[in-house]
Amino acid sequence: MKFLLLSFLLFTSLLSSAELTVDERVSLIQKEKDEATKERQRTEQIERYRTELQDLEQVIFEEKVWMKSYASYLTSLEVRDSLAKIKKRINYLSKKAKTTSDRDELNALISKENILTSQIEKLKGKYDAPFSKLITPPKIDEVPEISNPFEIFTGISLVKTLNTNFEEYLKRKNALNDLIILLRKENSIYKQISTLDIENKYAKEALRKEQQLERFETALDTINVASEVYQKRLEITELNINKEVEKQVYRIIKIGVIVLIVFIVFFLLKLIVKKYITDNERFYMANKIITFTNFTLIILILFFNYIENAAYLVTILGFASAGIAIAMKDWFMSILGWLVIVIGGSIHVGDRIRVDMEGMKYVGDVMDISLLRMTILEDITLTSILQNRRAGRIIFVPNNYVFTRMIANYTHSSLKTVWDGVKITITYDSNHKKAMHLAKEITRKFSKGYTDITRKQLNKLRNHYSLKNTNVDPRIYSFIVPNGLDIEAWYLTNAYATLTLRSVISTEIVDAFNAEDDITIAYPTQKLNVSMSSEEPVTHSHEII
Repeated sequence: MKFLLLSFLLFTSLLSSAELTVDERVSLIQKEKDEATKERQRTEQIERYRTELQDLEQVIFEEKVWMKSYASYLTSLEVRDSLAKIKKRINYLSKKAKTTSDRDELNALISKENILTSQIEKLKGKYDAPFSKLITPPKIDEVPEISNPFEIFTGISLVKTLNTNFEEYLKRKNALNDLIILLRKENSIYKQISTLDIENKYAKEALRKEQQLERFETALDTINVASEVYQKRLEITELNINKEVEKQVYRIIKIGVIVLIVFIVFFLLKLIVKKYITDNERFYMANKIITFTNFTLIILILFFNYIENAAYLVTILGFASAGIAIAMKDWFMSILGWLVIVIGGSIHVGDRIRVDMEGMKYVGDVMDISLLRMTILEDITLTSILQNRRAGRIIFVPNNYVFTRMIANYTHSSLKTVWDGVKITITYDSNHKKAMHLAKEITRKFSKGYTDITRKQLNKLRNHYSLKNTNVDPRIYSFIVPNGLDIEAWYLTNAYATLTLRSVISTEIVDAFNAEDDITIAYPTQKLNVSMSSEEPVTHSHEII
């Protein structure tokens, strides 16, 4: 089209110059050629700028975050313009709609209004500025108070999270800065095209690009100011968190020193106890009390250091104690029983005890006395032989049984012996005096060591208890029974090995009785009299009797 126009102008000028001189005609032709060359060069320059713009726009649109946000903003503007026109038309039709087609159009426009309103909310939010979400700095929550060592990690994690968010914010800022450099270059090219564009074909696009650059530059100014303010707030927040962390570290060091001193004191106390308490059971109990006191004291130190309002907590516990006491009655009774056992000293670790539980009797040695229960190792005793027919079990006895159950201690205090007895029945015609004498000699012989030990132990107990019957010699009793005469031999023996001495004494008495001709061991017998002779029946008055 341009070529035809130039040809027409050239042809017209040639016609009009027919009356001109030769020099004038040559000058005119040369001038027209120069103008055609300039036009061709201008067109070629514009094409080069357009090619450069295409390459530049391709690079610009690779920045997806900012360009997508801007495209969404432009779309929301277009939707708002359309929505404004629709509302204007709806107002007009709602007042002047008369025909059916007008009412149908009104209904269609109302539906379209609802759709466009929802689109605006999804795109950008009503009346939002461009890049509002991108230029808004990350939110800094209120700095949490670090009141215990575990919250140190929370504070450090918060600082790390805030720094990471700020780094992401700076990346967006740098990306926007790079994008603006490209947009400025693009606007520069459009300005150069505008100087060459005599037909104003690119004026509208150049204006649109200039507005776009202004919006991006405004966003950059905003994000620069926001980043500076955010950085200062971040520094203040990090400083406050570091102060709280240092405070907690100092508190941990202080508590650690106190706890270490407590450990050293109780360790020295254990060494003193080990040196001056030679009895293993007493040492075990003393060591356990020291350990329990040590850990209780440490818990109290930690409790009062990390509970800010201890008085308030104590008040709450006071109100809740009634309900807790009812719900955990057995636990509290067991703890109270533990205090009675430990302070009263009625049972120690290593004692041999018997416990009556639910109709069963268990005899064993106390292995441990914890806060809630005693642990007993069941041994082979006469009780296990005659009743349980089991032994070797671990029996757990709640401490509250000291208030409600029968617990017998065979080795209380310094006593390590108990009375045990052997019973043997002889016939009525046996020499019972000799039998009693033999039984006494045998029991005295085999229990002499335990008798002497018990005598010494009872002498020590006189300082704590009122003892009247302190006879420790073997005791022999005789009782009349249906099958004969029972000889009871009672003697002192080791509380932990009663069956051993019982077995020895029983066999020795049996051997001694069997060696005597006038002593017969009785057992359930029956005597049957049988007569082989027969007699005539006695008659009386002709009657057989």
